Amino acid sequence: MLSILVPYSFAAPEDEVKAVFERFVVAQNAHDLKAVGELLLDAPHFLWITRGTPIWGREAALKRFETLYQGTWRLEPDTASLRVMMVGDNTAHVYVPIVFTIGAAGQEAQTTRFLMNQILVKTSGGWRVASILPIPVPPQ
Repeated sequence: MLSILVPYSFAAPEDEVKAVFERFVVAQNAHDLKAVGELLLDAPHFLWITRGTPIWGREAALKRFETLYQGTWRLEPDTASLRVMMVGDNTAHVYVPIVFTIGAAGQEAQTTRFLMNQILVKTSGGWRVASILPIPVPPQ
């Protein structure tokens, strides 16, 4: 019996998490609520801290994103500084400096720097964002 060895190419978990983060940014910048929703953990303990306010659960987060998308909402991560720290086999912490350009509909947009922190968990459907914790960088 002849067996042929075929080299397998498996992405490291860190690479998979980076790819999910990149898809998250693309979906956010496209204001694609459906694509964002597919990347968020569908659980009541999903947490997003925004402007000092906790948003619990995927549906509440999507409603907030829908409102924000009516104005200016753009993310520009410093991908060269992006770091993925594996907390376990199924949990990762993403850190990246990011510039947000934010403005309510009809209002002038403001640009603010944040230190973005996200926790992602691996589910049967792939990696999902379980928390979004942006920390504002004080103006210099």
